[in-house]
Amino acid sequence: MEYFVDRESEMVTLQNEYKREGSSLVIVYGRRGIGKTLLISRFIKDKKALFFLAGEESEPQNRSEFKRKAADFLENDLLKSVDVKNWEIIFKTIADTPFDRKPVIVLDEFQHIGKSNPEFLSVFQYIWDTMLKNKSVMVILCGSRVSAMESQTLAHHSPLCGLSTAQIRIRQIPFSHYHNFFRDKSRRELIELYSVTGGIPKYIEPFTAGGDIYELIQACVLNRSGYLYDEPYLLLQQEVMEIGSYFSILKAVAEGKRKMASISTALESKATGLTKYLKTLIDLDIMEREVPVTEENPEKCKRGLYKIKDNYIRFWFAFIFPNMSFIESGNSRVVADWIRANLTGGHTVYVYEDICRERMWNIAKEGACPFHISKIGRWWDKSSEIAIAAVDPEGDHLVLGECKYQKEPVGINALQELEVKADAVDWRRGSRHVWYVLFSVAGFTEQLRGLAAAREDIFLFDDSQK
Repeated sequence: MEYFVDRESEMVTLQNEYKREGSSLVIVYGRRGIGKTLLISRFIKDKKALFFLAGEESEPQNRSEFKRKAADFLENDLLKSVDVKNWEIIFKTIADTPFDRKPVIVLDEFQHIGKSNPEFLSVFQYIWDTMLKNKSVMVILCGSRVSAMESQTLAHHSPLCGLSTAQIRIRQIPFSHYHNFFRDKSRRELIELYSVTGGIPKYIEPFTAGGDIYELIQACVLNRSGYLYDEPYLLLQQEVMEIGSYFSILKAVAEGKRKMASISTALESKATGLTKYLKTLIDLDIMEREVPVTEENPEKCKRGLYKIKDNYIRFWFAFIFPNMSFIESGNSRVVADWIRANLTGGHTVYVYEDICRERMWNIAKEGACPFHISKIGRWWDKSSEIAIAAVDPEGDHLVLGECKYQKEPVGINALQELEVKADAVDWRRGSRHVWYVLFSVAGFTEQLRGLAAAREDIFLFDDSQK
């Protein structure tokens, strides 16, 4: 079953481009399984549309298939019967055909054509400039290889650079929409599922079959013939050449080696040699570099830490990759038992912090804060760490928070520990106003609730009720 969740802003952009007077050229791209084709299919379902999925075969084979699709679209028997040796004739036939409403032409997996023949990009530039740009037509170029799509359609060296009227990079669905996939799950169950699948619809779908999360992991991930078992290999294989180097970095970070120095030590490599790999993983939205949110110059900060931001990739490198010998030898039950014993420890706790920071952003966007928040992240120094830190530089407001993923209600000691940590945060001492935020999946004690009711600087968010 296909789930169409979120994507409101992307759909609005597509609809606005369709309403644009004259022509529009839209670039839509994002990693495999993220829902690009479903988005476009929903968009064109009530429109006059030609949808073409390019294959990895040669350019002439793609051109021949596109000609066939175009002939059917135009109901043009002559075009179907002739042997066409160039793309220009096909597009000129489309451009010269009168339509009663604006047509939409979709070239899905566009990067395959450009890969088989780089000169096609210049050919398409000519087609756009001479045949389509001055017509009432909408063209969508879509692709799942992020690096290739950026290189072929958006990079300065590309013939297509500057031609598009809109670019949409499809990203993961945020946790705030995740319940739409699982209507009958508790908040805690949703968090655990999200910690494994993240916001990739293709990863989520197998888990919607219902049942215990550990049974689903056994069936969907530990199954050697399943879609998700080899997914990190397949994902990186289509984006990079030296897959071994990227796997080594991801494995090191999943093990907790998050500083550049510790990653380079684990790989026995110079830190300077890792920069390009880390940048690529960041560009692919698989990793990110964090700095304490109070840093004024993040790029120059020496306390930066690397983090796997993709939940499934993080889960896979923490639990699957180190145990592949067990799985390959038919002992996946051993791995399943180990996951059952360890999933909701560090891994889900880590993801819960991300969820709480996302919620802080939503709270800020909704105007529920009595002040403006410009940055939300984490804070740490050599001796302590705070899961949520947010700042309002104009009003000298500092928000500090913790996210408690545990079985017992959070008590007043959690607030006291946070207040002690706050003293270590070196940001505008003397003039700042500190606010405390606590998130909990198990609720709060009556004592802490009473204290929060008496103080205006304490906010409690109870995830046990949702």
